[in-house]
Amino acid sequence: MSTAHCHSEVLVSHRNARTTVHGRLLIVERYQAGWPKAHIAKAMGISRKCVAKWLDRFGAEGEAGLIDRSSRPGACPRRTSSDLEARIVELRGRERRGPDWLAAELGVPARTVSRVLARHQVPRLCALDPITGAVIRSSKATAVRYERDRPGELVHMDVKKIGRIPDGGGWRAHGRAELARDPSTKVGFDYVHSLVDDHSRLAYSEVLPDEKGPTCAAFLTRAIDYFADRGITQIQRLMTDNAWAYRWSLREVCAAHGIRQKFIRPHCPWQNGKVERLNRTLQTEWAYRQVYTDNAQRAAALVPWLEHYNNQRRHSALGGLPPISRLSPTS
Repeated sequence: MSTAHCHSEVLVSHRNARTTVHGRLLIVERYQAGWPKAHIAKAMGISRKCVAKWLDRFGAEGEAGLIDRSSRPGACPRRTSSDLEARIVELRGRERRGPDWLAAELGVPARTVSRVLARHQVPRLCALDPITGAVIRSSKATAVRYERDRPGELVHMDVKKIGRIPDGGGWRAHGRAELARDPSTKVGFDYVHSLVDDHSRLAYSEVLPDEKGPTCAAFLTRAIDYFADRGITQIQRLMTDNAWAYRWSLREVCAAHGIRQKFIRPHCPWQNGKVERLNRTLQTEWAYRQVYTDNAQRAAALVPWLEHYNNQRRHSALGGLPPISRLSPTS
């Protein structure tokens, strides 16, 4: 008797399983070929009890018996009753008190109250208005992950401040113990300005001396030209934080190119998450990935890194493809 492969959608093994679906099929095939159970167990590095279990399941259910099952128990007799859970949620909503107070009122452990509130996705007290009970603090968790349908429909802009590298290299080149620098010497900072397309993740960055309004406006103009050269000829909306330079100094550039500005909520940087994620990638893969002997060397490495990022680097959000894969070819 031969065994066929299971469907592809069930080939992912349970994270705690000692065998995969293919391994269980191999157990059955070897047993049908005349292997003793003990020999199968030794060859595969598992116990004879494990071999017997999968052979019994195959005998009772066929190939369906080899598919992973949930490890969740069929019944939870000690779980808090639905009536008590409803009382906990109702009392929390009415009194707006913490788990310790609720536990004392209802005669249950505080840990039980915490788990019930988490299970029912009740916001923490620190996120609620103390008078009205309304949610006043945004959650970092996004209910629905969004992505615009077309390149240029929305772009994200931000600036990241990084320390400059002194001539001869900084502590990454010489070590903190070996680098004896006069504390009064000011090295200063570079400001890495970036623009990212929401749909394609095409990115453009520059190392500039400051983050003042005219600098930001000039950068945006050059970024628009960069995007146009790569097929994004029209940017519809620009999302930034609420910095003064963004709110007031970009108006003329945006008006000239027909771009509508969009601002994130104050103190919610995750709403501009795509460019924030690029900032982290810039730090780990460009700014701090290798040792530079001076600041100019690091700045010069940004352009080739950007070309690699846009044309070759695999992006998990794009199915393992680079940003250029989502852009129309340009002549």
